[in-house]
Amino acid sequence: MKTLLSLALTTVLISASSVWAKDDVRDSVVKIHVTQRSPNYVRPWTKSSVSKISGSGVVIAGNRILTNAHVVQYASRIQVQPNQSTEKLSARVIAIAIGIDLAVITVDDKDFFKKRKAIPLGENIPKIKDSLSTYGYPVGGEQQSVTEGIVSRIEYASFILGTSGLRIQVDAALNPGNSGGPAIAKGKIIGLCFSIIKSANNIGYLIAVDEIKTFLNDIKDGSYTGKPKIFDQLQTVENEALRKRLGLKSADGGLMVKSPYSKAKDYPVQPWDVITHIGKHKLDKQGFGRVSDLRLRYSYFVTKEAKKGKVPITFLRKGKSMKGSLPVMVRSNSLIPYLRGKYPRHFIYGPMLFTAANQDLMLRLPGSLKTILSSRQSPLTRRQFARKAFAGEELVILGARMFPHKTSEGYDAQTFAVVTHINKVKVKNLAHLVELFRDAKGEYLVIRLGGSYEDLVFNREELSEATEEILENEGIRKQYSKDLAAIWKKKKKK
Repeated sequence: MKTLLSLALTTVLISASSVWAKDDVRDSVVKIHVTQRSPNYVRPWTKSSVSKISGSGVVIAGNRILTNAHVVQYASRIQVQPNQSTEKLSARVIAIAIGIDLAVITVDDKDFFKKRKAIPLGENIPKIKDSLSTYGYPVGGEQQSVTEGIVSRIEYASFILGTSGLRIQVDAALNPGNSGGPAIAKGKIIGLCFSIIKSANNIGYLIAVDEIKTFLNDIKDGSYTGKPKIFDQLQTVENEALRKRLGLKSADGGLMVKSPYSKAKDYPVQPWDVITHIGKHKLDKQGFGRVSDLRLRYSYFVTKEAKKGKVPITFLRKGKSMKGSLPVMVRSNSLIPYLRGKYPRHFIYGPMLFTAANQDLMLRLPGSLKTILSSRQSPLTRRQFARKAFAGEELVILGARMFPHKTSEGYDAQTFAVVTHINKVKVKNLAHLVELFRDAKGEYLVIRLGGSYEDLVFNREELSEATEEILENEGIRKQYSKDLAAIWKKKKKK
């Protein structure tokens, strides 16, 4: 009996080893070690403390490794560790798309790619209940992990930074460290692991291969542009009273134009128009269209159909069907943008730190501070989601505090207050503010802030002299970020 049991166990182990050995994907999946330096929003002249993270990646065509953007974002050092190896190879980012969470990196050692197969991309969107295997290096061990599961849901969902994409929900076990690892079906990549729900059992998310192909096609010219979007305000046409007001028939679906992005006379849509089709794709009452057996949001079709900054649409106006080309953009003309992987810019003058407002900072402000800013009618909260009033407009804000110095004594805290004027001249942006300080004349500098804040008055010569003293006391190497150096050093206008 014991001999039979031993023989059976040996057979199982041999069989498992044979299957494992035939798995060509394993050697093409790597562990990525990253040293990160994130922005410091309070002290923008420096960076946050060094943090070390790890993720996963997979070799694809073109001597490239596909991974998640969040794995390599703000990386000061990237190393790739091959499967079953202690070697770590230096790597660098080729392209990154933070909104859709995809990135491509490479290693300069070409022998690395000669020894590893590029895993092909799947041709089609998978179907519900399709089987898959996920590969990666989750926390809890050094060896590569492989888990099995099925596709349980596919939807067009919001990612980050206002970007949406095709997302696949799977029941395969995913954990931190799996990020950037591939999901494989029939030897091809059908998605890339990027997110888990910590409060749920065995629920993870993949970036669909459809999105990966869109990203790789975008970066063929060497840079990432982004996904085109409609920025008109739209609403669904489910309500019966609304449908009657619009004169819609029972079979009519679409999205009603609540507010066009532009008020120009030649803009193709007007308020109360109903967009019924994106290209040839018919929309239902909730603004969804169909691809095979999937219902997907209208924005999926915008990405597919848009060309040269426009997307073809069919729309109803007072019951009459019309066709047009609707302008689309990668990003709206936002006054307060996201940093998108860049570091905040800064300028220091006397006891004051100036920087340009960004949404990354806004997301990190505590609710109590936002309440204070709102109560003081600060443009920072009042115009947080506004569009630029003119080309190049930025909101220039003071830092979290003034540096301690006799020149700032007696002034209240001006935490993140918006600078509107320097000596009665309206501030356009951070570069313009630097120019105004550079070219200022007279004994005093008057700084006006937006909202219910006091004016700041400084002796101009004292302010200039205080700058070097403050930089030295605070251990700050540079008075300005690199992009502002040439502006500040330029000779004053006569």
